[in-house]
Amino acid sequence: MTTPASPAIATANFSQLDAWVDAHFDEQVDFLQQLVRVPTDTPPGNNTPHAERTAELLAGMGYAAERFDVPAAEVQAEGLQTITNLIVRRHFGTPGAGGKTIALNVHGDVVPPGEGWTHNPYGGEVVGDHATGRIYGRATAVSKGDFSTFTYALRALEAVAQANQLPLQGSVELHFTYDEEFGGNVGPGWLLKHGHTKPDLMIAAGFSYQVVVAHNGCLQLEVTVQGDMAHAAIPDSGTDALQGATHIMTALYALNRDYLHVKSGVEGITHPYLNIGFINGGTNTNVIPGKVVLKLDRRMIPEENPAEVEASLRATIAAAAASFNPPRGGNTLHVEVRRMLLAHAMKPLPGNVPLVAAIQQHGQQVFGEAIPAVGTPLYTDVRLYGEHGIPGVIYGAGPRTVRESNAKRADEHLELADLRRATKVVARVLLELLGGER
Repeated sequence: MTTPASPAIATANFSQLDAWVDAHFDEQVDFLQQLVRVPTDTPPGNNTPHAERTAELLAGMGYAAERFDVPAAEVQAEGLQTITNLIVRRHFGTPGAGGKTIALNVHGDVVPPGEGWTHNPYGGEVVGDHATGRIYGRATAVSKGDFSTFTYALRALEAVAQANQLPLQGSVELHFTYDEEFGGNVGPGWLLKHGHTKPDLMIAAGFSYQVVVAHNGCLQLEVTVQGDMAHAAIPDSGTDALQGATHIMTALYALNRDYLHVKSGVEGITHPYLNIGFINGGTNTNVIPGKVVLKLDRRMIPEENPAEVEASLRATIAAAAASFNPPRGGNTLHVEVRRMLLAHAMKPLPGNVPLVAAIQQHGQQVFGEAIPAVGTPLYTDVRLYGEHGIPGVIYGAGPRTVRESNAKRADEHLELADLRRATKVVARVLLELLGGER
């Protein structure tokens, strides 16, 4: 648990943080608009231009961003085009005198906008005023909004600490990365693997009032069903890969009935689920399909063993392929399964208690309501910090609940009042952990 704030970290200092955020909120909204206007659709994942623009904007605030260009071969192996990760490091107190290093991680990559928008997805349009209005655009809610949350929380902390000569001790790092949608391996995973950072605690971009302490894992598989292409007029001369794929998909979807009985003990997480989100195949309307590719997504609750889950799915696919009987004869199916992604679940580490307690305390003060600590059925790249033994949580600007986060939907938007309040909470948490938590 956190101890009461030290005498030097008085309540008045938290109020001054709030006032600084209010006084600079127009600048913060403009910063977010500039970030939204540089597309980071992933795929295709050409995200270095956004990192360059971000670094340019940060330089205007006096923040020098260290650039980490991931080698092209590694980026392309992950299915992306370009990635430049950024780290901004700010130190407080006497070097080497102790204190925690707190990382604030945000991902800039996003899914493509899709259809149905009534606002420009890259416009950063503000509807209403900055007190009660909204900002529209892809990644306003998840997660470019928290580029501004974390940057301006840090700026508020530095301004108040300097004005009041507060005896803070430790460091804050801003981690801006660009491959969360594809798993995080060449984003935070790459930075951690190569020793470019090793924080003591971390907060990752959020999407609700809640502080998220756990999340699901995710396994994605590509299944290639190979039949035997033939003329539609003589179907018995081939093997219909689409009918075979349908047979396999029926077996896979049937697993969801069993998953309903596999319950998680983490609040906010219910049960596993399987989804087939991509299907491609066939040659022409008058040709029996000779090849079909499908891609599936299996969400794993924290209690599941990923190796066992993958083995079970492969066994289901193999059994279904073996039991497929072409209606008009033909050859047997040939099926190949390739793992596309394995993202482990995020599990709470004991060291996250100060983070959770501080966010709940200041969140309640700023929002006027209790801030629950929960799990989420999503998966994120935060797990990579946990795999390196770094306790962390997910918290940032967003609506009241995860279900309302507007992520990956048309007309994604963020309530500006929520952005303002989340920025105040993060600034307060940094002040407490660097100055009041012992």
